[in-house]
Amino acid sequence: MAYDYDIVVIGGGPAGYAAALRAGQLGKRVLCVERDKLGGICLNWGCIPTKALLTNAHLAELLKNHGAKFGYVGGEPKWDFTQIIKRSRDVAGQLNKGIESLFRKYKAQSKQGVAKVLDPHTIQVGDEKVTTDSIIIATGVRPRPLPGAEFDGKTIISYKEAMSLPALPKSLLIIGAGPIGLEFGYFYNALGTKVTVVEMLDRVLPGEDEDVSKELHKCLTKRGLELLVSSKTGKVEKTASGVKVQVETPQGPKTIEAEKMLVAIGVLANVEGVFADSLKVALFKNHIKADPKNGYQTSVPGIYAVGDVIGPPWLAHVAHHEAICCVERLCGHADHTVDYSNVPGCTYTDPGVASVGLTEKAAREAGYEVRIGKFPFLASGRAIASDESEGFVKLVFDKKYGELLGAHLIGSQATELIAELVMAKKLEATEEEILHAMHPHPTYSESIMEAAGQGLGESIHF
Repeated sequence: MAYDYDIVVIGGGPAGYAAALRAGQLGKRVLCVERDKLGGICLNWGCIPTKALLTNAHLAELLKNHGAKFGYVGGEPKWDFTQIIKRSRDVAGQLNKGIESLFRKYKAQSKQGVAKVLDPHTIQVGDEKVTTDSIIIATGVRPRPLPGAEFDGKTIISYKEAMSLPALPKSLLIIGAGPIGLEFGYFYNALGTKVTVVEMLDRVLPGEDEDVSKELHKCLTKRGLELLVSSKTGKVEKTASGVKVQVETPQGPKTIEAEKMLVAIGVLANVEGVFADSLKVALFKNHIKADPKNGYQTSVPGIYAVGDVIGPPWLAHVAHHEAICCVERLCGHADHTVDYSNVPGCTYTDPGVASVGLTEKAAREAGYEVRIGKFPFLASGRAIASDESEGFVKLVFDKKYGELLGAHLIGSQATELIAELVMAKKLEATEEEILHAMHPHPTYSESIMEAAGQGLGESIHF
């Protein structure tokens, strides 16, 4: 049967547009349907514009807290919040145009609209029906609301509203101390907002190594954020000036009033309305169930799913690689797989946090006898020269064979440095190989070499 397309991709985020572009590169007739703008949430409302905001926050903090050391004598810096937001939106717009140009370059078609899969070869897009040999679902996720305090877009907000507020709030309550909550907490605090973060678990960034969580808690508290861990949000009441929230803390009940409340407690998959009722695609905990070993095929042959919509880890780079693996296998080009044991995670606060592999606790629980190499940026000449010496590099090695099991960084350049350790782990590098790989001086990256040496008792600078 002759179909309109070889592949139709539903969703134009990091998974969807990557799938469409790779299919185009491989000469396939491909259509990508996106309800809003190409690039999806990540490019337009997530990863990219938030980093533009965080760059502003870093600049503000640099002048405020370090300016005098660097000889800055311009007085208290003043910031135009409207321009900060505008620049963030301009960055997103620029990259959105870049994605559109790539679609033209690789002859991948795109269409704005809401798609519904009617059967494994037919999709309804608005008033039009298109046919295709294969379908890839990449519809992503949306913020999970706090029960009893649903989003209103003005007072109780998600990350989308948080990055485009019309004015700088005087106070902000954040529910959830994961990457999203802490990144916005850092941003608004740096610009002068009173920020309080409430986390139900016993530490910030509960998925990270315990030493990293402890260090970040200390650093952010030093900057003025109020971090309430092991605390549970209770009654939420809207007031004329914002919200009043009852919080149960280890020290007892506490009432917090704030102008805005940002909820960052997780996500829900965008699966509603994607499939016709007659099409029984299996779900797992609200996400589409897809089989990585079978090219991310769903329970319905001919329909595939990749990215955040299939579940954690909800990361743009994971979504990208899943999409590439799916398309290449679908096209008979290659049979690559995603190594989920080697996925880096980053939190773009300052100091930043980055990690890959097992934490020290997880490695011990898995039965490894471990050796830890830990090097503080306080002993790094490059970090001291930048007056950014907070944090450390912590490497977890298998003591028996020297294999790198995990890496955990907190510091100014942590999110850039982690790539070396992802590669090292992929290539099964040992602590001796990392130590004897020559690192340039003076750089932050030397701290990786020194951490490996510290585990062996051979670190020169610590």
